[in-house]
Amino acid sequence: MTAAEEQPGSAAHVLELVANGSAASRADLVRELGLAASTVSARVQELVDAGLLAEDGEGASRGGRRPRRLRVPANGAVALAADLGSHHIRTGAVGLTGAAFDVEEEAHDLTAGPGPAVEVIVARLSRLGDRQRAAGRTVRGVGIGFPGPVDPSAGRIVAPSRMPGWHLYELRDTLAARLGMPVVVDNDANALALGEHRAAHASLRHLVVVKAGRGIGSGVVSHGRLYRGARGSAGDISHVRVDAADGRPCSCGNVGCLETVAGGAAIAAALRADGIAAESAADILRLVENGEPHATTLVRQAGRHIGAVLSVVVNFFNPEAVVLGGALSGAEPLVAAVRGVLYERCLPMATSELAITAATGGPDAGLTGAGLAALQSAAP
Repeated sequence: MTAAEEQPGSAAHVLELVANGSAASRADLVRELGLAASTVSARVQELVDAGLLAEDGEGASRGGRRPRRLRVPANGAVALAADLGSHHIRTGAVGLTGAAFDVEEEAHDLTAGPGPAVEVIVARLSRLGDRQRAAGRTVRGVGIGFPGPVDPSAGRIVAPSRMPGWHLYELRDTLAARLGMPVVVDNDANALALGEHRAAHASLRHLVVVKAGRGIGSGVVSHGRLYRGARGSAGDISHVRVDAADGRPCSCGNVGCLETVAGGAAIAAALRADGIAAESAADILRLVENGEPHATTLVRQAGRHIGAVLSVVVNFFNPEAVVLGGALSGAEPLVAAVRGVLYERCLPMATSELAITAATGGPDAGLTGAGLAALQSAAP
């Protein structure tokens, strides 16, 4: 994360408030930020000069002269984005308002190592960049969401589960050299949290977004900003120990982690052990939707395990919402089980106004978040 992203009232913050609809004029920004009008005007002018904002027309008057309206240019800046899954790569261009263009997805196995993945990403994003420039858009950077731990300050992958060859791989610098533009790399749960917050919860200041798919992760939004922690591992609930795991070995090298009983990979393995064909989270979801009893039981149990870990998070952090995303969030038994455990284990003060819901940002939420992170980083 850049210093500009961390500072309320920075150019990146001003850009975000206009892009998400929270402010439509300099006067709105002054009220929203509590800064001097001269400071806000300087930030706005930086963004106008950079082509990231336009100022024209007239907004509604609150007494006195009608303010000029701020907007994101229709053919303005975009970031090229890639949302990486363990078995797919989804790419698209993301604008400042969160709109995604030219989205495509193809199968790819990340366990084949970084070399093949980088070749696919570079080829896809190079073609995507050419299409954006032909459409009159300015490409300002690249955002990558990776399904594993990331040191965001170094853009380096750190000990991802079940992905040989990726540990300490410098994905950011490799892609920046190949693509010739700045690159931001973050884990996929953080990217999902950014995208879901912009798409469906922009008015909330504090929320936890869980990604329940092959593994389990979460992103934390605090005071309206993504919170990554000291080294980027904030929100990593996958390797919290739970009693139900009963000493089961985890791919991280420890035993008893949440992922070993609540991740899609663990559920699929348990189903296969009982002779039920299941390889992916999508297979599990299909089985639950078709009423397969063992799959439904395992998914409900997974929801209770996730809820038990989240109950500590909710009591400690006191968010306004817990949003469940990822492929498994489409299973209502999982969402219901998480909700039930949170109401059972959390303080009434923490849950009295807590929203617990499935994500609504759609399949592009992670892609959008990765692109927005790159745009925020590229702001003056």
